[in-house]
Amino acid sequence: MLLERQRLLLTLLDVVGQPMRHMDFQKLLFLYTHECEITPRYDFVPYKFGAFSFTSYADKRKLIALGLLMDDEQHWVLTEAGRIIARRHSIEPVRVASFCQRHQQLRGTALVVEQYRRFPYYATRSEILDQLQLEQETLARIEAAKPKRGPAALVTIGYEGRSLENYLNELLRRAVTVLCDVRRNPVSRKYGFSKGTLSKASEGLDMRYEHLPELGIASDERRGLHTQADYEALFAWYRRKILPRQRATLERILLWLAAGERVALTCFERLPEHCHRHCVAEALEQMTSASFKTDHV
Repeated sequence: MLLERQRLLLTLLDVVGQPMRHMDFQKLLFLYTHECEITPRYDFVPYKFGAFSFTSYADKRKLIALGLLMDDEQHWVLTEAGRIIARRHSIEPVRVASFCQRHQQLRGTALVVEQYRRFPYYATRSEILDQLQLEQETLARIEAAKPKRGPAALVTIGYEGRSLENYLNELLRRAVTVLCDVRRNPVSRKYGFSKGTLSKASEGLDMRYEHLPELGIASDERRGLHTQADYEALFAWYRRKILPRQRATLERILLWLAAGERVALTCFERLPEHCHRHCVAEALEQMTSASFKTDHV
């Protein structure tokens, strides 16, 4: 069964009626989610050519596997089966048609410029700014939208309830430079958060990925957690049995902080009080006299 967001991809392509270059389709999808959706079906990050959705490309691969899109490295192209499904299970066809009509003349550079002017944050990592004829006002807004790297800091973040792009934007806005995965087993059924995908995505945004499994908690130890008291008992055991044996790993993190890095400790749980990452942060604070801010995202 197709997800609603995947049906949106098919609907957009069907309404446009012709193959679309990768960059054009990303920008069109971005503008649609920002203009026409209260809760966007896709989130985006600022990337090499502007707004980019890793999730949309994962969905593209899924739709290719289902025979609904062609396996084309340069374009998004519906197959005949994809066109039939798009029309049978379309998403908001009237709204999509109205949107596409308003933007039918925007392609290539004009479409990129439109996105950069209206949404400068998503142009902050662009590699093609100097190739575009942008007004000084637009360039100034893009510069002002760039997250500013401050002094060394420690952040903790969980990915529960977040898309990969939402999660990465939280890190970018805090100018994180080192992402420390403190899961024992860095695998996830949620797209984007298994080690391979997460490391590639973060490093593509100039955040070094470090997996520190020795700081994790085995899944067997996490069973039967129902109340805050259950969590507190687990974390008391973790502080007593695990952290004292991991001093060398904790000192590695402190060395990164001492070098001015902005470090994020990451795991699954959204709430830090439900995750052992807050214990790691407390241990780091206790091991150093240096002052750095810890922010639980």
